[in-house]
Amino acid sequence: MAQTPSAPDLIPAADGSVPIKLLHDRVLVRIDAPDGERRSGGGILIPATAAVGKRLAWAQAVAIGPLVRGVQVGDQVLFEPEERSEVEIRGVPYILLRERDIHAVAASRVAEDGTGLYL
Repeated sequence: MAQTPSAPDLIPAADGSVPIKLLHDRVLVRIDAPDGERRSGGGILIPATAAVGKRLAWAQAVAIGPLVRGVQVGDQVLFEPEERSEVEIRGVPYILLRERDIHAVAASRVAEDGTGLYL
């Protein structure tokens, strides 16, 4: 009787990183804020049903492949939410991106270069 393979038993570390080996130029990210209501800079509540234009999203890199050069685990990355592949590990949703799909990197290590964003 053949057994069906199950998802690997991957427990995220305290810093949010995941013990997984990605291939090539892949970056695994986790979005901290769920989709839904949000607040503007002035404190106005914007409902989830409000029509907005195309928005980029920020997420934290939790694992990177061996060919990734501009992103490190723990960096905040800016990407296009429509161009993504989702995966769930132990009930936590993650997004798998290619490095070329990342528009910017925000991390303290790039702060001395000026804006704090690697564009």
